[in-house]
Amino acid sequence: MASTPLKLGPKMRRENRGSLQSDDTALVRQIRETHVPGRSHIVDVKPILHVTDEIFHRSSVVTDGGILLGAHVDSLEDRTSSLGYDVLLQGLSYLIQKIYIEIGCQSCADVHASTLELLRSLSNYSWEAKVVLTLAAFSIYYGEFWLVAQLCATNSLAKPVAILKQLSDLIEHAATVKPQLEAIDNLIKAITKVTKRIVECADMVKLQSQYISEDQPPLMTAMAHIPAAAYWAIRGILACASHISVLTGGRYEYVASTTEVWELSSLAHKLNNIDEHLNSELENCRRHIVEKRYDEDYKNLIHLFQSLHLDNMKNLRALISHKDDVQPLVIGRSQVRCSLEVLRRKHVLLLITDLSLSYEEVLILEHIHKDQQSRGEIEYEFVWLPIVDAALWNEAKKERFEDLKSRMPWYAVHDPLIIEPPVIKFIRDYWHFDKKMIIVSLDPQGRVSSANAFHMLWIWGNLAFPFSDEKENALWNAESWRLELVTDGIDPEILKWIDQGKYICLFGSEDIEWIRRFTVRAKDVAKRAGIPLELVYAGRSTASKEKLWKLNKIIEAENLSRTWSDYTSTWFFWSRLDSMRCSKAKHHKTIDDDTILREVMSLLSYDGSDHGWVMLWLGSADTVRANGHLTTSTLDDFEAWKPAAAELGFLPELKNQLKQRHEPHHCTRLIIPGFGPDIPDKVVCTECGREMEKFFMFRCCTD
Repeated sequence: MASTPLKLGPKMRRENRGSLQSDDTALVRQIRETHVPGRSHIVDVKPILHVTDEIFHRSSVVTDGGILLGAHVDSLEDRTSSLGYDVLLQGLSYLIQKIYIEIGCQSCADVHASTLELLRSLSNYSWEAKVVLTLAAFSIYYGEFWLVAQLCATNSLAKPVAILKQLSDLIEHAATVKPQLEAIDNLIKAITKVTKRIVECADMVKLQSQYISEDQPPLMTAMAHIPAAAYWAIRGILACASHISVLTGGRYEYVASTTEVWELSSLAHKLNNIDEHLNSELENCRRHIVEKRYDEDYKNLIHLFQSLHLDNMKNLRALISHKDDVQPLVIGRSQVRCSLEVLRRKHVLLLITDLSLSYEEVLILEHIHKDQQSRGEIEYEFVWLPIVDAALWNEAKKERFEDLKSRMPWYAVHDPLIIEPPVIKFIRDYWHFDKKMIIVSLDPQGRVSSANAFHMLWIWGNLAFPFSDEKENALWNAESWRLELVTDGIDPEILKWIDQGKYICLFGSEDIEWIRRFTVRAKDVAKRAGIPLELVYAGRSTASKEKLWKLNKIIEAENLSRTWSDYTSTWFFWSRLDSMRCSKAKHHKTIDDDTILREVMSLLSYDGSDHGWVMLWLGSADTVRANGHLTTSTLDDFEAWKPAAAELGFLPELKNQLKQRHEPHHCTRLIIPGFGPDIPDKVVCTECGREMEKFFMFRCCTD
């Protein structure tokens, strides 16, 4: 029998071409007139949408000389097995069946008129329900088409049904009709995407009403496009159904015209554009919601830390996790996950840093942590809160985080990304975190006892517990400028030398020639003066780890003086001095009214210059200091003032000599790391008393 091509009628082609015209005001008005708000039937659309997804997911449009009947499909996981189907009862099944019949009866009708009529029949339903119910009815129609097509070659019941539906010729000429089937499949995917966008908009109205209003931008802008989007989605469904109906009714050779495929593809293109536009509007809404929620969380944090509580749980949950069922903490080295309950009613020290936290800082903190444990009673807990930029988070940063965490025997968040932007903003605004580590001390009720206990820990260690501002002030009131304060427990030998009544000289420089000259001269003068002298090289704060290692090796090899062979000791020496400066600045001290600050600033200024420095102690409190060149030249002239030293005492006479030889022309630099409240507005030169000029220095260190 001769074959004839199967084509859509001219009326259908005119309607589809008309569907590609832009949405004008008249069309939108027509669409809105079909909707009767205020009496909407409530439908849970998500389970229905889930079932339709499953139907489309298992439909096959694959050809290889004929349609492959989906043998691979049965191996897919059944994603509907966990659904409850009572959502389809109470009249919905009947309604879906009614829409199914309407879809099947409009194959060659006016698609625009049919779409409006279908919308009118669903006038009391929400826009998302209209589209999902129509899509569900079509999925049955489409699923039946493919079920018979897939089973007719292997199932004795499907075969006669396929004959009556005239699908046997379709199977036989599958390669010819493949472009049309693929165009239908692409259109269905576009319809499904738009449907899900419409459902997203509805969810936003229902679930985020406390953050975004339907009658205000940006949600109002997004919702204004929903009626037209629903219209075009349903119109696309009817177009697909029309083409399936024509394909099902054919008997002879299938010839899909280029026009038919183009019409389906153009509808898919239009719906994809609608999807992109709706997604853009939804993204604006999401940003608005996030901003509102973040603002609310930020204000909540402020309120929580200004209020009184029975314990610290509310404050810690607000900082670390909003979910009670999550274990946000991990013990760094053991990787054991913990809930926040382990911190209930305890003193908590929050270590707030970025990922540039140095291994030296971790080592010192570990020493302090072990010292606390050795006391037999756990007085407080450390918790590491790393502050990271989620937008810049990558595998390298994750590895750095894991490496640092593995070195910590205390608590840390298991993932830095659980610290949300409002918390980071609060930490920056109220606790002034920038880049340098801060340690915020919380009492058992969650109140801030110190916005930065870092300097207390660095200066006094666990003696500063409970790490409050009042405790810090009390410790300073009981403190004086003494060698034990300067060196703390960095070098136990120094404490022995103090007890033995020795002269102890700390010095620093990066100039090995000056170091050789000074140490040789100092030993010679000590011998001639008859005083027991010990020399200790304290390095320089700006010296790199490699540079300091080389200098220490030379000094040890030539037996010039005692060194602190590990870099951490030298680093800690200078870090403690800077902590003293910061702590004094916190209590508004100046070099005019505070002896300790004046001496600390002098040492830091000497360290900032290129001339080296010397500080000589006799016992714990009697001391003199000067820059390296002045000290060396003074020692060179020892024979001139040796008699006075023998009469007055070596240290008092050295003070006199340094004072007399001090030149008015000098260059002193003070390098202060970082920014923030620790930086004083004005710094006075400790040599001459004049106000120093302020400069900014940016340095990259690759150590």
